[in-house]
Amino acid sequence: MDTIYQRVAGLDLHKKSIYAEVRCFSPDGKLRTELRTFGTMTCDLLELSDWLASFGVTHVAMEATGVLWKPVWNILEGRFELLLANPRELKQVPGRKSDVKDCQWIAQLMQHGLLRSSFVPDRPQRELRDLTRHRAQLQDEHTRVANRIHKLLEDANIKLGSVASDILGASGRDILERLAAGEQDAAQLAQLARGRMKPKIPQLELALQGKFRDHHRFMLKQLLGHLDHLDEQIGQFSHRIEEIMAPLLDAELQEKLDAVPGIDRVTIENVVAEIGTDMNQFPTDAHLASWAGVCPGNEESAGKRKRSKTTQGNRWLRRALVEAAWAAQNTRDSYLCARYRRLIGRRGKKRALLAVGHTLLVIIYHILKNRVDYQDLGPDYFLRLEPARQKRYLVKRLEQLGYEVQLQPKQAA
Repeated sequence: MDTIYQRVAGLDLHKKSIYAEVRCFSPDGKLRTELRTFGTMTCDLLELSDWLASFGVTHVAMEATGVLWKPVWNILEGRFELLLANPRELKQVPGRKSDVKDCQWIAQLMQHGLLRSSFVPDRPQRELRDLTRHRAQLQDEHTRVANRIHKLLEDANIKLGSVASDILGASGRDILERLAAGEQDAAQLAQLARGRMKPKIPQLELALQGKFRDHHRFMLKQLLGHLDHLDEQIGQFSHRIEEIMAPLLDAELQEKLDAVPGIDRVTIENVVAEIGTDMNQFPTDAHLASWAGVCPGNEESAGKRKRSKTTQGNRWLRRALVEAAWAAQNTRDSYLCARYRRLIGRRGKKRALLAVGHTLLVIIYHILKNRVDYQDLGPDYFLRLEPARQKRYLVKRLEQLGYEVQLQPKQAA
């Protein structure tokens, strides 16, 4: 087997130890290997870096093991050519599994050029990822607290959610604050309604007649305080994200991305944090979609396609795209809405949303790479694409309803 790199190292990472093997070829072509174990403290990692440099190592490969690779990567970055390998591509030979064998196997695969590097963005983008992902987790916790408030109100026979579409809106929040303060009169609470809630005051008076006890009052007060704390944290994270995004994405590109249906500022931040702005790291939009895990899988044997389930990709990017797809399908008279409506009947809601998310990712890829404006194909795109097929489908549907259909071309005016 050909040797691609003359001086390489393989690292097997653990929480408290790192197994490292160096493989070097001398000028006479003789292979030399050296194995050593290091700790994981910063001083140990610096010692590892110096030890690798003493052998003239140029390429270092390691396995993507949780977050254990990050401190090692941070120390070695800039000094060696680093490669982060997918664990699925590092399967050991059966019966020869050990930590020592792992680092040796990684080094051997690396030396022969049989490993593919995972996409590891630069440090500013990694920091942006930390912020956007933590904000998403805070938003999830915000939703969980809101659900706990719904549960608490139901336990107290308060049917506010049956009248107000959003119990945490302006009117709902005022009512909840007064309930937590000790107000019991349903008529007085109903008068707090604002705007479009005012016509619902009679229904509110009935909905707010319950058994709201001191226990419920205490719980509601704590939950509202938790919500306020989460809102404050989300705001702080959003402000910090805006500061970091400014040098990464110029205003012109932000406007081009914002023009796409379903995409807003938060979606742009989440997507850019995951894929960056330099699309040269993905040769085509198909490579990006495959990496993100939003395109159909490919498993074929004997000329038969067995399944097309999507692969495991970047779950944070997938989440942002599906949320954007949900907003895009509500944009009437658009291509994305037409695509969703075309798929939902035969593929279901979830698959249709994922397909629209895939389309959004392709659009984002070309905007970032070519700096082009978004041009909507129109809601009638699929009608214009295959008019004969649409005609057969509509005729068949009418015949199923019991009609006899005879088509006649429309006379030109």
